[in-house]
Amino acid sequence: MSGRARVMEVEPGGGLWARLRRPPGGRDARIMLFAQLLDRTGSGVWAASSVLYFTFVVGFDARQLGLLLGVAGVAGIAGSPLAGRLAGRFSVRALLIGCHLLRLATLCLMLVCTRFDVLLPVVAITYLGDRAAKTLEMLFATRVAGERRAEYQALSRSAANAGVAVGAGIAALGLAVGSRGAFAALILANALSFVLAAALVWRTREPRARAHVVARSTDAEPVAPASPWRDRGYLRFVLLDIPMSLDDSILNVGLPLWLVEHTSAPHAVVPAFLAINTVLVVILQLHVSARVRGPRRAAGVVLLYGATLLACCVVLATATGGGAWSASLALLVAAVLVTAAELIRSVSSWELAVSLAPPESRAAYLGVAGMAQSIQKSAGPLLLTGAVMAVGPAGWLLLGGAVAGLSVVQRRGCLRRLDALEGANSPAVTPRS
Repeated sequence: MSGRARVMEVEPGGGLWARLRRPPGGRDARIMLFAQLLDRTGSGVWAASSVLYFTFVVGFDARQLGLLLGVAGVAGIAGSPLAGRLAGRFSVRALLIGCHLLRLATLCLMLVCTRFDVLLPVVAITYLGDRAAKTLEMLFATRVAGERRAEYQALSRSAANAGVAVGAGIAALGLAVGSRGAFAALILANALSFVLAAALVWRTREPRARAHVVARSTDAEPVAPASPWRDRGYLRFVLLDIPMSLDDSILNVGLPLWLVEHTSAPHAVVPAFLAINTVLVVILQLHVSARVRGPRRAAGVVLLYGATLLACCVVLATATGGGAWSASLALLVAAVLVTAAELIRSVSSWELAVSLAPPESRAAYLGVAGMAQSIQKSAGPLLLTGAVMAVGPAGWLLLGGAVAGLSVVQRRGCLRRLDALEGANSPAVTPRS
C-alpha cells in the first residue's frame, strides 16, 4: 500500500466532525451516534446531580446512599449478560428502545417516590437498564460498522464524552439554583434524553449479524463452545479485563480522594481532572483508534496500558512529598496519564472482546464481556479506598505493579487464543505425496 493510500485509510473522512457525518455504517450509524450523544447528555445531568438529589431532596443519610448505589451497581453487572442473551433471540433495535423506555419509567418514578424501600429496586432497575443499553449499543456497532468497528467506537466515545460534558454543564445551572423544583427539572431533562434517544433508535433499521464464512477441515474441532460461560479462555479474558479497566476508578475516585486526604494541593484542582479527561478523549480517541487496528495490535497495546497505569501510580505516590504547587502538578500529570490509559483500554478491550468471541455467538459473548466494566465500577472504588489508600504511597506502587504484571498475562492469553482461532479457521492443507 502506498503512503498516500495508508494516510487515506487512517483519515478517511478528515476531522472529527466530518467523520461523525460519515461514520462507518452510514445513515443508521449516524443516527445511533446522535442518540448516544443525547443519552449521555442526560447521563451527565444525572451523574452530577443524583447524589445531591438523594441527600438534600429525598433526605437519605450516607449509609442509605451507600447501600442504594451499591445495590444499583450489582444490578448493573447483570445488565450486560442479560442484554447479550436476549440479543441472540430478539431484535437489538427493539431491545435498545425498551431499555430507554424502561429507564424513562424508573426515572419518572423517582420524582414521586421518596421511600427507601421503594427507591432501592427502582434505582437498581435503572442501572440494569443502563448497562444493558451500553451492551446493545456495542453489539449494534459490531453489526453496522463491521471491520471498521474501532473507528466507530472512537466516534462513539467522542460523542459520549461530549454529551457528558454538556450534561454536567446543564446540571451545574440547576445545582446553582438548588431548589426542589430545580432538581426535578434536572431529572426531567434526563428523562427527555431517553425519549429522544428511543425515537432516534426507532428510525434506524435492525442491524443484521454479518455472516462469517470460513474454510475448515472436516475433522476440525470448534475452538470455543456456544456458551461464553463454558468458555474458559474467554472468561479468563473477561476476568483480567477488570483490572485492565481500573483507570475509570482512579480518575473518578482515586485522584480526588488522594488530593483531599494525602496532598496539600487545593481542592479547586479536582474539576480539572474531568476537564482534562473529557478534552483529551474527544480530541485524541480517533487518532489512538487509527493506530490500534486489528486484534493482534490490540493485544500488543495491553502492555502499554499496564506501563501507562504504572507510571500514573508512581506519579501519585510521589505527589505527597512537596508543597501545593508540586502536588498540583503531579496530580495533573497523573490525570493525563490515566486518560492515556483510558484511551488505550477503550480500543484494546473493545477490539479483543469482539475478536476473541466466535462470530455465531457474539451477542452472548459481548454480554459477558460487558460485565468487566460493571464489576470494576462496583469493586474498583472499594479497592482504592479500602486497600490502596489505606497503605499510602506504597499502595499505589503495588497497584501499578500488579496491573502491569497482569497486562503481560492478558497479552499472552489473547495472542494464544487468536492463534487458536486462526488455526481453526484456516483451510485444511493436504500434504504432498
